[in-house]
Amino acid sequence: MPATGPSRYDAVNVLGGPLESCSTAPLTGYFRDGHCNTCAEDRGSHTVCAVMTAEFLAFSKYVGNDLSTPRPEFRFPGVRPGETWCLCAGRFLQAHDEGCAPQVRLVATHVRALDIVPLAVLKLYAAD
Repeated sequence: MPATGPSRYDAVNVLGGPLESCSTAPLTGYFRDGHCNTCAEDRGSHTVCAVMTAEFLAFSKYVGNDLSTPRPEFRFPGVRPGETWCLCAGRFLQAHDEGCAPQVRLVATHVRALDIVPLAVLKLYAAD
């Protein structure tokens, strides 16, 4: 039987509905399928669909994850303010603690984000 790669958890959002697309331009997600899907191999839990801000992008770069600089060798165009991106749930929580968390699209945020970020915290930043 051929290898199928990592299996995805059910595509359910934090509100209990179907997981909606986060972004296809730029193409985001652990699987680069536009959704904040996850699996056991996704150690960072790329499950929070966030609307990028200049403040958050600067914070992320400062703490070691530069999302704004294009990396053509990885076909990564860089993320700009106003674009949506699947963030690691832990990074989102860290940004919340530091007072610079971006808004969140709850309908596109995977239910597994709740393993790390309480729903009440996500709702504070609801964009939808």
